[in-house]
Amino acid sequence: MVWAGISLGGHTDLHVFHGATLTGLRYRDEILDPYVRPYVVAVGNDFILMDGNARPHRAVVVEGYLQGRGLERMEAQSPDLNPIEHLWDYLGRQVAALSPPERSLYELEQGLLHVWSSLLISVSDNLIDSMNSRCRQFIQVRGGPIP
Repeated sequence: MVWAGISLGGHTDLHVFHGATLTGLRYRDEILDPYVRPYVVAVGNDFILMDGNARPHRAVVVEGYLQGRGLERMEAQSPDLNPIEHLWDYLGRQVAALSPPERSLYELEQGLLHVWSSLLISVSDNLIDSMNSRCRQFIQVRGGPIP
């Protein structure tokens, strides 16, 4: 399992989770505090956190952390409306195209880290910029406004 954050003009380092299951406590301690909190400062007042709807993201300890730091969160109504989900797809295709293919978890991790470190900012910027049209398509398919 991996985590990364993106914004217009930048992205965080890629974090690879090792060992046990991801919990709200691990998400707070391994992601929110070391990655998100400093990124908020770098992005500035316009920072809004968009994460997935995974159970650890919604844990009470996470909600308390975000509220205690005045961090605003936007919930994606669909994975199609979350730009990072499209970036994971792109990243997966790039790793799958590596030669020779990965044969172990360690090689997979190294491949992921290599692809992430060479990721052009324009790739994530283009995905974020595409969200306006993706939202319009989502509304047209659903036949009305998002509830």
